[in-house]
Amino acid sequence: MSTLSSFMSHKISVKSLPHCGMKLIRTCIVVVFFYLLGSSNHNPGSSTEEVTRGVAVEKLDSVKKWGINTYKCTRQMFSERFGRGSRTVDLELEAQIDVLRDTKSKYEQILRLATALIDHFQSMVQTQQVLGDTFTDLSQKSPELQDEFGYNAETQKLLCKNGEALLGAISFFVSSVNTLVNKTMEDTLLTIKHYENARLEFDAYRSDLEELSLGPRDAAAVVRIDMAQQEYQIHRDKYERLRSDVTIKLKFLEENKVKVMHKQLLLFHNAISAYFAGNQQQLEQTLIQFNVKLQPPGSQKPSWLEEQ
Repeated sequence: MSTLSSFMSHKISVKSLPHCGMKLIRTCIVVVFFYLLGSSNHNPGSSTEEVTRGVAVEKLDSVKKWGINTYKCTRQMFSERFGRGSRTVDLELEAQIDVLRDTKSKYEQILRLATALIDHFQSMVQTQQVLGDTFTDLSQKSPELQDEFGYNAETQKLLCKNGEALLGAISFFVSSVNTLVNKTMEDTLLTIKHYENARLEFDAYRSDLEELSLGPRDAAAVVRIDMAQQEYQIHRDKYERLRSDVTIKLKFLEENKVKVMHKQLLLFHNAISAYFAGNQQQLEQTLIQFNVKLQPPGSQKPSWLEEQ
């Protein structure tokens, strides 16, 4: 156990993997193997011991595959970074991915600005509400200015009502864009992350196969080349499957984005225009057209930023 603790407490830098190479991986595997076999001594009975050893061998095989894969991918990553290795490039797909990331960044800016607009406008509406109540109170206590205070109170209450309608429209806009950005786009970007990892693995095993193919062709080398060919094919299939998944998701995302934003931008424009034109009827019609439900006063849910 002390050996394992010492091994686990030693932090291995990823940058050192290409220099340590397979020797480091073999050392790690041997340490884990003896630890797992040693743990079987605490289980009495031959059948229990056999089961424990079977689990140990299975875990050892998993650690071995992980170590080899990590080494190959790290070596490939550094080879690409320092210009010594080649990488598979799909120019059209990578351009679409760059556009998506840039679009997501800009949409996140829209969300931040629209949320700030809601906060500022909410403060104004609350101020109008208090001002209207104050005018109403003064109209009852100042007979000589009752009319003046009265129509100012009515104006502030009307502005407050229209302001709440506009807030409902903007909140609906923010909620819909937030779903598009932080759920739909994020789901596509997660698939893209898996695709990029698969691309790195594919290139790592491709480079390994190319390197072996340039070496001698004795019996042992032929066996290694056959195994490398099998691994290459497995990772090529995985890479091509994920590339297809990304292509399909990008296509559907673009269609969904256009559909959602067409509706939401029209809502935003119509609501803002109607409010500042003082057209209460058009503002109400806009809410009905886009099926925006206003929440009763005091029942507002926390914003999407507060829920994160």
